[in-house]
Order: sequence, then structure tokens, then C-alpha cells
Amino acid sequence: MRLLMTVQSYKPPLNGEAVFAIRLAEGLASVGHQVTVAAPSRVTWPERTVENGVEVCSLFAPSLGPLASQVHVTPFPRLGAGPIIDEIQPEVVHVQDHYPLCRAMVTAARLRGLPVVGSNHFVPGNMIPLMPRIVRLKPEWVERVLWYTVLTVLNRVDVVTTPTETAAAILGRQEMHVPVRAISCGVDLDRFQPDPSVDRRTLRLRYGFDPERTLFLYVGRVDRDKGLDVVVDALAELGRDDVQVGIAGHGGELRTLQRKVRRLGLDGRIAFGGYVPDGDMPALLNSADVFVMPSEVELQSIATLEAMGTGRPVLAADAQALPELVRDGVNGYLFQPGDPQDAARCMAKLTDHPEHWAGMGAAGLEIVSGHRFEHTLRQYEAVYRSVLDGKRRVLPVASPCLL
Repeated sequence: MRLLMTVQSYKPPLNGEAVFAIRLAEGLASVGHQVTVAAPSRVTWPERTVENGVEVCSLFAPSLGPLASQVHVTPFPRLGAGPIIDEIQPEVVHVQDHYPLCRAMVTAARLRGLPVVGSNHFVPGNMIPLMPRIVRLKPEWVERVLWYTVLTVLNRVDVVTTPTETAAAILGRQEMHVPVRAISCGVDLDRFQPDPSVDRRTLRLRYGFDPERTLFLYVGRVDRDKGLDVVVDALAELGRDDVQVGIAGHGGELRTLQRKVRRLGLDGRIAFGGYVPDGDMPALLNSADVFVMPSEVELQSIATLEAMGTGRPVLAADAQALPELVRDGVNGYLFQPGDPQDAARCMAKLTDHPEHWAGMGAAGLEIVSGHRFEHTLRQYEAVYRSVLDGKRRVLPVASPCLL
């Protein structure tokens, strides 16, 4: 099958959407599909490369400047979308978001009568923390506008996929006019698995984490929507010296968090590990005692899936789709979103009962076994065949729709 995938950010992966797009594109190529990815160029100028069997077409895309240097936007996306489709002649187009290039690709595909699959990894909560002044003035208006930008793209495709039943239900509450299907982002459980051979001390020291303390590890973007300030405040509330929070990753909130840590006198008890190469990720997760995910806007959380794959207990906010992965008291604990005191209470319970960690990790392994990436790949192949054959079943959109 000839597939054209479009995404706002591809390589290097800056967020979960990009991580998923890379894995899906390369996974599809590995089982024999002809896959092309179109994305804004990360080096401004257009280029063509072939990476792990995937042809990557990077379009001219300057960055947004000092305030958003990591964001590259194609200024005239319609000029690029049509010619790429005409050259590639895809059988199915798959857009991963609602941003300008994907919007233009949907228009170009529809003009040519091509079937289109759309994926949604977005909720307004991802964007709202970046616009506090506007939100204070008109919060409901901002949310409506953000949903409008999503729906004007997704309502023009044949079927929408999103990672969880929670995410599908959220879309179902909007004015969706096409079927919605929940398909997990998936996780490579051959890579992310418990590994007792990992030298936990060496891995922790490599990233500046204490080998002796109970380590609560976060890995991912360090941005405002991830809620990491709640974990910082929770550690201050906990007031214990035998616990360390490790934060591994980069993002726009990093310096703000570092200043807060210094102001609260938490140096040493909170350590910043910086960027983690993909090759180190399974071993680093195996070196932690507990994985922590405080975000209130997760539509799934690939990082949490990976941590569960390595058998880690999870401390997570009781928000959005995280309760689909974390069952309170079973494979970890859920705390009230944005509540440092409740997070501190859960941290104390986990720290004081290390004898429960193995059982929680085993429970997490059982839960995550249903998220094998091979299953995700087969489900997407089935969706592509369905839209290609024109065999669509329109189900009520107020609840997750199954094809």
C-alpha cells in the first residue's frame, strides 16, 4: 500500500505525536508498505531523505523565532501539499494533526478524491497554558476556538483515530460528524521490559541521579502542560531526604522549574537529567523505582506505557486518559490533579512500602500487554484497508466508534 503521512513535527521528535508518527511510519515500512512522510523542515530548507525505509519530504519552514524557535511552520502549505500528492500518488493519506500542513494536505487529498485518515493527539489543555493572559479574559471562548481549529480538519476526513477510549469520548462530546476509533499508540515490549542486568547505579550517576535515594523519575517534555511544578511542590511538602525526583528532558519550562527548585531549597532532592537518547531509555527506566506522570492533559502517555513495560510502579494525576493505564493501588497510585499535598501522600505510601513495588510492576506489565505495538500496526492497516475499500460504518459519535 502506498501511504502518505503528514505531521507537524517528525525528526527529531519533540513530543509524543512525533514519537508516534515515527514509530508508525517506520513500522508500516518494515512490513512492506511504501511510506512517505511530509513535514515542515527542521533545518528551514526543503530536503529529501530516506530513514529506516521511510521517504521523508521536508518542506520549507522557518521557525517562529526566539519565543518558539523549536516550532517550524510551512508558510504556504497548499503550494507543497498538492505536488507531493501528485508525485507520490498515495492510496491513503494519513494526517496526524490539525496544523497548517495537515490542513492543506486534507484539502489537496479531497480535491483528488483520495481517502483520508486523521489522528488526534490534541486537547485545548495542551495549548491553554501557553496563553495565560488571553485565557484569563475569555477562557470558554479560547477553548471553543481551539476546538474549532481541530474540528474543521477532522470533520473532512473519512475516519478519526485517537489513542484511548477517553480521547475518543472527548471527541464524541464535540461536534464530530465522522467515525472515531480508539487505537493505542502502542509500545515495543521487546525493548521496554524489566531488565535486572541493568547497572542501576551507573545509569543514575550518568544522569545526575542519586543511586541511594528512592527515585521518582519523569521522562518527557519539560513544558507547562506537563504539570511538573506539582511534583516539585509535592517533594517540598513531603520534607524527606530519602526521596529524589529525577526530571529528564528539555522544554520551555526547564529554567523556570530550576529556579523554583533553588528557591525552595530542593537542590539535590530534585535533579535534572537533561536529554535522554532513545537508546538509553529502557535502561534508565529500569534504574528508577517509580515513574511519575503529573500531567492533566494526557490522551495516553507513551512514556507511561514504556515505564509500565519495564515493570515500574506509576504515580500519576487522576486526569484525562491516565486512569486507563494506572489503577489506583494496583499498579501505582493516582493523585488529585494539581494537588501537591495529595501527590506527597502518594509518594510517602510508595516510599514506605518498597515491598509492594514488584507486585505493582507485575500488574502494570499485565495492563500494558494489551498495548503491544504489533497490535497497533495491524489495527492501522485494517483502518487503511477499510477507507481504501470504501467500507465505512458510521456509528453514533457521542461514544467511541468501532469500525
